[in-house]
Amino acid sequence: MKTPTAVLLAIAVAVAVPSVSAGPASAAPPASACRDPEPGRPAIADLPWAQQLLDLPSAWRHSTGAGVVVAVVDSGVDADHPQLRGRVLAGRDFFLVGDLRGNFDCVSHGTAVGSIIAARSAGGVGFRGVAPGARILPVRITDRELNDQGEPIPIDPAAVARGIRYAADRGAKVINLSLSGYGDFPAVRNAVRYAQSKDALLVAAVGNRQDSGPTASFPAAYPGVLGVGAIDIAGARPSGSQVGDYVDLVAPGTRVVGATRVRGHTYHDGTSFAAPFVAGAAALVRSAWPELTAEQTAQRLMATAAPARGGRSSREYGAGVVDPYRAVTEGLSERDPLAMPEVVLPAPDPEAVRVAAWWDRTSASAKLGAGAGAVALALAAVLAWALPRGRRRRWLPGRAELPAAAPPRDEPPEEIFLFPPPPVEERTRS
Repeated sequence: MKTPTAVLLAIAVAVAVPSVSAGPASAAPPASACRDPEPGRPAIADLPWAQQLLDLPSAWRHSTGAGVVVAVVDSGVDADHPQLRGRVLAGRDFFLVGDLRGNFDCVSHGTAVGSIIAARSAGGVGFRGVAPGARILPVRITDRELNDQGEPIPIDPAAVARGIRYAADRGAKVINLSLSGYGDFPAVRNAVRYAQSKDALLVAAVGNRQDSGPTASFPAAYPGVLGVGAIDIAGARPSGSQVGDYVDLVAPGTRVVGATRVRGHTYHDGTSFAAPFVAGAAALVRSAWPELTAEQTAQRLMATAAPARGGRSSREYGAGVVDPYRAVTEGLSERDPLAMPEVVLPAPDPEAVRVAAWWDRTSASAKLGAGAGAVALALAAVLAWALPRGRRRRWLPGRAELPAAAPPRDEPPEEIFLFPPPPVEERTRS
């Protein structure tokens, strides 16, 4: 999601917080909530490259994310999409005034993010989410990604902060933040700390502005937040995916499939859509290893990441590419590695030493003999060429033929004029 470069005035919201219902709700936007809602799209039948790369069925044998609530702080999530129906809670809208739910979407951004996390399988469709057993808590903090001129719409930091606190209070164990910005807003920073105190793991996109030079990225740069960059199908970082110490992991972020509001799918680019792959993997881990804290879950995700082009702990790729299967299955130890025993060389065998020395002497003698033989052969070849020629000349020295005399040349005078001299010089010579 392209994000804030300026701060909007906070929009008032009701103080009362609605309860979260587990059942599916009508996702039709409230009246006048969407000025120009995006239409549904056709379904994509092929299995996307990102799902092939992560080999999700292998991880699902051990965890599907069941029992974990993942908050999506975004543009809302369409609860009526066929692959999300029954997986999306009512949530809360912090963008519009009033006591509104968050399980509708006007632009499909949040729906795509939520589907990458928890979309269930559907017949004839290759796309599915990383943690289909998890539930999505939609927290709506914006309604559009771009304005009518195609420019990013700033998001109100106060709304983001309230959304994060709401998600933590509603028991979200993972909070996905597919948004980034330059500003370190105290309200957002404090909300992040509050969620962490509630043992929520926050996963944030690092942003897509690297083309404009090095830049800060919040909330990815906050301590304890997992910052996620993007890779393409070749495993390379797209030019826009930001670079910095705040990049902890990378995940697919170019031409990735996500659900659109109402129905269907489309292709997406950007770190906004790389972050939910990590959020989904975090849900798998928190379901399989419920005793782990949010911090330990983050450490596990980084420790089990697959190698990336930048090497370990690079500013471009972080710890590597998120690997859901390894994150769920590998046994990790907090103990230091055991010390390697000192290498003790065995005492040499006297007989082996004697034999080796004999072979060394023999080899040296053979090399010396071969060299002498080569010199003798060269000398014999020289003599075979020189003796017959010497006999023919009766051992008199030969004379080299002198080169033919060159024809005499007419040397030009010291000064030559290729053109007639000027009149002054003519008078001087006359």
